[in-house]
Amino acid sequence: MTDIEKGLTEAQAEELAAQGKVNGSAEIKTKSVGQIIKENTLTFFNFLNIVLAVLVLIFGEIKNAMFIGVIFCNTGIGIFQEIRAKRTIDRLTLISAPKAHVIRDGTEKEILNSRIVEGDLVVFRSGMQASADCEVVTGECEVNESLITGESDPIYKKPGDKILSGSFIVSGESRAVAVGLGADSFANKITSGAKYVKKTDSKMMRAINTILKGISICIIPIMLLLIYDGVFVSGQTVNRAMVSTVAAVIGMIPEGLVLLTSIVLAVSAIRLAQNRTLVQDMYCIETLARVDVLCLDKTGTITEGSMQVVETKNFDCTDAELDAAMTALMTALSDTNPTFCAVKEHWGGSSDWTAGEIMPFSSARKWSGASFEGKGTYIMGAGEFILGSDYAGIKQKVEEFSAGGRRVIILAHSPESFTEKAVPAGTKPLAMIAITDKIRAEAPDTLRYFAEQGVDIKIISGDNPVTVSCVSQKAGVKNAEKYIDASSVDNIGELVDEYTVFGRVTPPQKLELVKALKAKGHTVGMTGDGVNDVLALKEADCSVAMQSGSEAARNVSNLVLLDSNFASMPKVVAEGRRSINNVERSASLFLSKTTYSLLLAILFVIIQLPFLFEPIQMTLINALCIGVPSFLLALQPNKELIRGSFISNVIRKAIPNGVSAVISLSAGIICANIYGFTTEELSTVSMFILAGVSFVIVLLACDPMKPWKIGMVAVLIGAFVCGYLFFGDFFGTVEMTREMTMVTIIVTACGAALTAVLNFVTVKIANNITEKRKAKAR
Repeated sequence: MTDIEKGLTEAQAEELAAQGKVNGSAEIKTKSVGQIIKENTLTFFNFLNIVLAVLVLIFGEIKNAMFIGVIFCNTGIGIFQEIRAKRTIDRLTLISAPKAHVIRDGTEKEILNSRIVEGDLVVFRSGMQASADCEVVTGECEVNESLITGESDPIYKKPGDKILSGSFIVSGESRAVAVGLGADSFANKITSGAKYVKKTDSKMMRAINTILKGISICIIPIMLLLIYDGVFVSGQTVNRAMVSTVAAVIGMIPEGLVLLTSIVLAVSAIRLAQNRTLVQDMYCIETLARVDVLCLDKTGTITEGSMQVVETKNFDCTDAELDAAMTALMTALSDTNPTFCAVKEHWGGSSDWTAGEIMPFSSARKWSGASFEGKGTYIMGAGEFILGSDYAGIKQKVEEFSAGGRRVIILAHSPESFTEKAVPAGTKPLAMIAITDKIRAEAPDTLRYFAEQGVDIKIISGDNPVTVSCVSQKAGVKNAEKYIDASSVDNIGELVDEYTVFGRVTPPQKLELVKALKAKGHTVGMTGDGVNDVLALKEADCSVAMQSGSEAARNVSNLVLLDSNFASMPKVVAEGRRSINNVERSASLFLSKTTYSLLLAILFVIIQLPFLFEPIQMTLINALCIGVPSFLLALQPNKELIRGSFISNVIRKAIPNGVSAVISLSAGIICANIYGFTTEELSTVSMFILAGVSFVIVLLACDPMKPWKIGMVAVLIGAFVCGYLFFGDFFGTVEMTREMTMVTIIVTACGAALTAVLNFVTVKIANNITEKRKAKAR
């Protein structure tokens, strides 16, 4: 049993620590760096490319293995991102106060939070944070539990009450016995629920991985067929058959697509950082752009977390007397609760009244006041506690005045002084003062933006539902009048569609609401700033924390608004749209190459001809017709709405491009046979035809056309021509004859026209299908 005067002895504390009854830290292990490196390195995708590179090095030249560089970049970025996530989780902590004050051997001592033992007598004063669950034994205090429970009003704590870990002392002083330590404390129970590495949920990356898996399945049998055809049917040497097979296969692999996606998202993260938004998970930029339900906490998101005086109404005084009395009270008193701060901001001047006896605010009394020489006593606080039975005479007026979720305090006066710290006799009400939460200036415009984008808003708060509903209506939240008190509901998840505002919500209920929304197929975004938001933030598809909030909320969130400005959200959405739409555009270039490489491989197996290209030739076409333009196009502005699925949009563009390229090359082969081109001449002509059609595909991807895009394509064509003229031998080409030039120009021109026509027809068909689906849905 703890001595409430002297606390534990040092010997007792050491014995309890040895028994493990010490606060310590409740760490949860995550994957090691070695495991992360292993999982990102030992993949089928990497294995396949390494095998291809080894084959080239064994049977061909080093220059044909240049494609392997992209694989190292992809793997490095993946490892970096996961290690970054691991470190964020490892340093997750809810308790920011590093030290605590305890009584041991009758003396107050300052010790590390981790050294608090069970039964320690902890001292709490204004401004301190509890690092363990404690039970008050002496004194009284007001505690701010907003980061724990979401309740913004200070909570009065008296002997027998618990002070939860993670809460702050607002006023007063008390001593409390530590009863919940380490993993058993309230804060660390929430921490343990949030300490896991959440799997990245990126539809874009999921689609790209699906494409890569599909391609991987096709590659092995096609490789075997090409090798068999080259060696046993076409009579090539083993070296030539292996190199041409690798050339065909690397053309099928969109190895730069993953790298491009990572670069685009990294650039987005840099842009957002310049706008005071920290991106802790690159893929959340995409996710937020897809969010269709956004869950908001009232405090710190819609409101500033502080209060303001909005209206006054006099009973029996003039405005001048009201102002003079309130200014005098603000000068005399030094309370720190939110209500007092709001009143002091409104009446914060100086007064020449001389204060005698002062009664600071007490949660037990629910009022504060002061006696002034020659002026009598002025008191402000809750009317029923100040006026007692006389409150019935003004109760109806107070209730009417409090409409809209406003908090009402009463200013009263008595000519007498305080008697034994009680309200003096003859106290009469002078005025009513209405106080409400400060709505962020930018909140209405931001909420309107999301409403226009079709994003449904849900307000989830630990505060009174009536108050939250009223504040939400003022801020412009649609259907904010539909509210419910979550404390009266057993299964809150069943009500997500019926209500917009949820008040008195506990941390587990917030988590339940997010899970229920996700179960209904929604992409859920969540904003928050408190410990009570941590579980829901971690569960949401995209979580956003305010810099001014708790460290725990910041650590588990995908995005942190460094200026705690809710108005930054539209910028993040716009950046996500730019990333998704532009990567989708660039992906169509990569998949066009995959499509024609796959079809060409099948074609050459069927016609029993050796594959026309060397790996280095495909590397040149990939770099100038796909790599460089896809990167530049992916960084351009793009605020279009995200429409349709990533895979269907990409394939719809890639298939006509790939088909037109194969038809063009087939025409080139036919012409080559007519003119009797050698294998080297046919390879050179084919490289020019494929490059020409690919540049047309790039031009089509540049829609809407801009001067810089035309200039880009012109420069790339010039680079290709220079590569042929000055490094022809390196790229395995021969000098162009008049016949070769004629065939190249005619076939490329026809291929360009065919590509444009196929794209136009595909778009028309896709639009007709979309319109029919919309009509059927209506």
